[in-house]
Amino acid sequence: MSGQVNEVTGRDFSRVVLQSPRPVLVDFYASWCMPCRFLAPILMDLAPEYRGKVDFVAVDIDDAPELAAQYGVRGVPTVLLFLGGTEVDRMTGVPTVESLREKLDRLASLAPHGA
Repeated sequence: MSGQVNEVTGRDFSRVVLQSPRPVLVDFYASWCMPCRFLAPILMDLAPEYRGKVDFVAVDIDDAPELAAQYGVRGVPTVLLFLGGTEVDRMTGVPTVESLREKLDRLASLAPHGA
């Protein structure tokens, strides 16, 4: 994936997120959610900064309710951070750009080299 936020579904979540050689930020959102609409451009701005280090994906909870239930997403937006197929961090609501960068920098530093 290349510096953008890619939409994933229940069908490709395992391949794109759980089997990724890189860390992955997953944005669980809904089209009707106003805070989600505020967070989306922030993630689109950050994604190119982390190209090759962290993949960014988005999951519409209305299109993939089973994923939202599986990961205990009770409110949107919810951002999950995965490393090696395991959830390592979570944020609900709209985090600040600074807190996102801090978490993404930490996540990228934990990734195996050459991922």
